Amino acid sequence: MKLINKCRVCGQNFFEEPLLRYKNMPRAAQFLPGAESLERDKGVDLEVCQCSGCGLVQLSNAPVPYYKKVIRAAAFSEEMKDFRIKQFSSFIEKYSLKGKKVIEIGCGRGEYLSLMQQFEVDAYGLEHSEESVMHCVKNGLKVSKGFVESSVYKLNHAPFDTFFILNFLEHLPDPNSTLRGIYNNLTDDVIGLVEVPNFDMILRNKLFSEFIGDHLFYFTRETLNTTLRLNGFEIIDCNEIWYDYIISAIVRRMKIIPPRPPLPKGRWGNFLVKKLDISHFYKEQTKLKNEVEGYIRRFKDKKVAIWGAGHQALAIISLINLADKIRYVIDSAAFKQGKFTPATHIPIVAPDKLNSDPVDAVIVMAASYSDEVARIIRQRFDRNINISILRDFGLEVV
Repeated sequence: MKLINKCRVCGQNFFEEPLLRYKNMPRAAQFLPGAESLERDKGVDLEVCQCSGCGLVQLSNAPVPYYKKVIRAAAFSEEMKDFRIKQFSSFIEKYSLKGKKVIEIGCGRGEYLSLMQQFEVDAYGLEHSEESVMHCVKNGLKVSKGFVESSVYKLNHAPFDTFFILNFLEHLPDPNSTLRGIYNNLTDDVIGLVEVPNFDMILRNKLFSEFIGDHLFYFTRETLNTTLRLNGFEIIDCNEIWYDYIISAIVRRMKIIPPRPPLPKGRWGNFLVKKLDISHFYKEQTKLKNEVEGYIRRFKDKKVAIWGAGHQALAIISLINLADKIRYVIDSAAFKQGKFTPATHIPIVAPDKLNSDPVDAVIVMAASYSDEVARIIRQRFDRNINISILRDFGLEVV
């Protein structure tokens, strides 16, 4: 039974049947279970649904309990830091934002806000996690505790000339209220940067493992544009970035929020919404299961590890039943180490485990960070380790 059956953005009904049903999936991709909570940790069933009105793909499940908090393991990547520095520099230069007042909505521990602060802007942040706020303030960042949950929410130091919200919108059960609250705390000529995971790319590359309870929404360019326009923002530039994993939209504030049109089922504007058919994702799942199991059989005594405890790896471990085939999962994020994979309960360890408890092979499941991880393994650990990378097309031995 669906927990919800109407679109969280436009309010119209989902198509009657879900696009996908996944059994025994990780309950969440953050706040992973420790040894003391393994008995209580159970998998959940996910239903991937599509709105019959605006076409937006979303889960029918409830949000994870911590959806108001931003947790970024990706910020540990030096490659990502270098990318963000170049991106922010170009953004500020192109739109003449030096000296302007900017806010990041959902700033986590200030990983990106601290980079933005380097570029002669008056930078502020908003974050719900009290611990993260304290960390930011300790490091000299101007961050307030809070969460934009309604259109009348008042941000400290508003109005702002610029805002950015990076890979946070897809977590929120009521994105309309958050976007309208942001809208009402901005100057009239504001420029904003909105980024979400790229569902267009997921569809192109048949990435069946990209669904996780943390992400309620799966935006294409079209459905992101619809969501933003319904809440008073117009896209003026839109690109696929970071190996096409992210839709990056530059937006400006519309003078008024347009009224939500009463639309017949299956139609949005002048376009007829067609239900997606992604049932072939099940075939991709079976194909990868056979390939990974064949690779693991080459090595005896569970001498294979996975590198990556992100949402993609956690989903794959569940979907292709790797719980009893993998020695451990490696992740560079300290807050994940000493925990276990949700639903499958494989220990998550620090990279140095490759020295103290060596394996014969490592399967890298780190999405756009995979090549960076493979280089780290080659440089820091036994060069005889067999390394394979999970690509869009399957496993690639490197």
